[in-house]
Amino acid sequence: MNAGSHILRTIGLNKFFHDPVEFQALKNVNVSIEEGEFVSIVGASGSGKSTLLYTLSTLDTGYSGTILLDGEELGKMRPDDHARIRNEKIGFVFQFHYLLPEFTVLDNVALPALRLGKYSEEEIYSHAHEKLKLLGLDDQALKKSSKLSGGQQQRVAIARALINNPKIIFGDEPTGNLDSKNSETVFGIFKELKEKFNQTILIVTHDMGLASRTDRTITLKDGEVVSP
Repeated sequence: MNAGSHILRTIGLNKFFHDPVEFQALKNVNVSIEEGEFVSIVGASGSGKSTLLYTLSTLDTGYSGTILLDGEELGKMRPDDHARIRNEKIGFVFQFHYLLPEFTVLDNVALPALRLGKYSEEEIYSHAHEKLKLLGLDDQALKKSSKLSGGQQQRVAIARALINNPKIIFGDEPTGNLDSKNSETVFGIFKELKEKFNQTILIVTHDMGLASRTDRTITLKDGEVVSP
């Protein structure tokens, strides 16, 4: 794809939940994310922010409408194709880091690449070292991830999200579990990834101060986009 083209686009996206009663969580959502954009999704609790993020990232299915990711229509894919897309083209950073505590920092970062199997183990661990160095954590590589601070662990989670050189990084409240200093550090990393490496990033956040500093804000209200 050329710079400025759509990495992600939805057309008439609708999502219903049926248990315990039918509820429409997303209503005719039409959004597009361009390559190299850093975009935030905001809205009140229950507005559909996380539902939208999880649906766009293939973690939640069972929707109507169209989702195009890097030119591929997700709705026409089988579950194993979704797994391939998640491994090859998507990086995830959640509110909680979900690192494996008994593994080293380096092993945690390398795991998605080992699963993908695109490179040799030697190359993968070299790439993992590079990602940790980028985030200022190469000196922590051989520590157990459980020995790191919360802010360091979230930076490891970002390195892990980057290991397969994803087309887009999705973040679900990636600073929500951090104090203000570490929130600022993580946000600064995202900004640097966008500015230096043209990384496309889409995050859900309740922090309007951080959201206002992204390239663009998508506001949801009751499942509808009220500002694109």
